[in-house]
Amino acid sequence: MSAPTDYFILTSAEKDALIATLLSRLDALDKRITTLEAENAALRRENVVLREENAGLREKLNLPPKTPDNSGTPPSQGHKPSGEASNKPKGQVHAGAHRPLHPNPTSKREVMATQCQHCTADVSGVVQTAVQSYDRIEIPEIKPDVTRVTLQGGICPCCAKRFKAAPPQGLEPGSPFGPNLRAFAIYLRASHAVSFERLARLMSDLLGLQISEGALVNILDDSRKAFAEQTSLIRARLLCGSTLQSDETGMRVGKRTWWTWVFHHDKDCCFIAAPSRGKTVVEAFLGGTRPDYWVSDRLAAQMGWATKEHQVCLAHLLRDVQYAIDAGDNLFAPPLAKLLRRACAIGRRREKLADATLRSYAVKLDNRLNELLRIAPQGNEGEKLQRMIKKWRLHLFVFVTNRNLPPTNNGSERAIRPCVIFRKVTNCFRSEWGAKLYADIRSVLETARRRAIDPLTAIRLTLNGMPLTEGA
Repeated sequence: MSAPTDYFILTSAEKDALIATLLSRLDALDKRITTLEAENAALRRENVVLREENAGLREKLNLPPKTPDNSGTPPSQGHKPSGEASNKPKGQVHAGAHRPLHPNPTSKREVMATQCQHCTADVSGVVQTAVQSYDRIEIPEIKPDVTRVTLQGGICPCCAKRFKAAPPQGLEPGSPFGPNLRAFAIYLRASHAVSFERLARLMSDLLGLQISEGALVNILDDSRKAFAEQTSLIRARLLCGSTLQSDETGMRVGKRTWWTWVFHHDKDCCFIAAPSRGKTVVEAFLGGTRPDYWVSDRLAAQMGWATKEHQVCLAHLLRDVQYAIDAGDNLFAPPLAKLLRRACAIGRRREKLADATLRSYAVKLDNRLNELLRIAPQGNEGEKLQRMIKKWRLHLFVFVTNRNLPPTNNGSERAIRPCVIFRKVTNCFRSEWGAKLYADIRSVLETARRRAIDPLTAIRLTLNGMPLTEGA
């Protein structure tokens, strides 16, 4: 074994150098320990945060999925399981039916029998009565009606200047497309979501008319002023009423997200395309007018505009209640769902009930709601639902005693549904003026539907500058 180096044989200078080296290493170790302690403390803090986040995510994993039945998820995103093939026998065959005869046929043909189909005897002189009547429906050959207008002219013998005949009314120079063709193109584009490419091909294949996509765009562009004026009349009639219903849905304009708003009641409906989902849109639509009553969902931008009372949509609320039930609340949510359905049933029977009976029902519903709010719900979703009910409780049963208010906002949902279909089919708009024009056209078409006016007639009335009147 080799003997260790003897420290005592080192010189004084060597000892000092060794001590200095050891001290520097000790300082470095102290700094390293301090750094590691700081890193360890930071990791412990991060670990606490991650544990809390993990616990929250695990809690969310235990929540039920969002479906169209318990949330605002669109029906198109709901997944339905494949059902098993049914082996039960078919039911009894229903009674046969036939197409009813047309009330106003274009022409009629009375056919007399000349001989008996049994014995071939001559029956032309026999008195005959109607035995069978049926319709044969056909469409005429579709060809464009083209009128060539030639304006004659010459040199005036009096002033020696050239003159030209005045064009006939309705056949002035300019666009070659007449009002019926314009109305037809606008109808197919706005009501059936036909793209410009397909619309041009349809015009060629069906009508034998060669028309470019640019010409179709020009037809829509030229109609902007007429539809804007008709929409302003619809808006004015809406603001004269005492009740409004509203809703909104998203859309794309270029590379930006816009929203389609709908405001309606009774026989008038107005759509607005705006780049905002906030209160500024509602404020701009109302101007200085405020209705007495308002019906909508619980979006903040649609709240606070009624001067008297606001009715929130119970259909939206029932979906939230169902989600709380799916999340495990069996104490508060189930009886609340039963109460809301009972209120909706009363709303459907209002026409047969007296005012005193409706007031009695309103008191009973409110008392029952007070009882339910004293129940301690289960789970976070149940507590969240109870807080929501406490916030909106004054707006739940307004419709019971006010016959003009519906219990749900389904009227707005139905009105805005064509806009959603248009968005899915066409992928919306490239220009802002196209989005605003579509909103004006939807205003005209929906108002016309409520006033029993067919769409093409409504579009022609609008292009001619005439208001929409019932039975037009």
